[in-house]
Amino acid sequence: QVQLVESGGGLVQAGDSLTLSCAASGLIFSRYDMGWFRQAPGKDREFVAVIRWNGDNTAYANSVKGRFTISRDNAKNQVLLQMNSLKPEDTAVYYCAAKPRFGSGYEHWGRGTQVTVSS
Repeated sequence: QVQLVESGGGLVQAGDSLTLSCAASGLIFSRYDMGWFRQAPGKDREFVAVIRWNGDNTAYANSVKGRFTISRDNAKNQVLLQMNSLKPEDTAVYYCAAKPRFGSGYEHWGRGTQVTVSS
């Protein structure tokens, strides 16, 4: 049974930093690209960042580029999202997701962790 468990969310002030973690189990982690998504109240879920299965390539949404950094540790089955210079508009539930490295869609999702940024 595949499980993705996010942690590290919380309430912070604008300009603060936060690091989210996603622990994966039940899958061969190194065979999956890992992504972070977020969903704000009343809005659709949106892409935040992705890292390839081997960590060689990353991509970011324009809204977070230069502020967020995605990384992974295949030995620990873990993916991180370092978030700096947080803004109130970053407030959302953040989800990690796993996509087979040669597949086209995200197959596994976590339950999410809440990030709230106050102004």
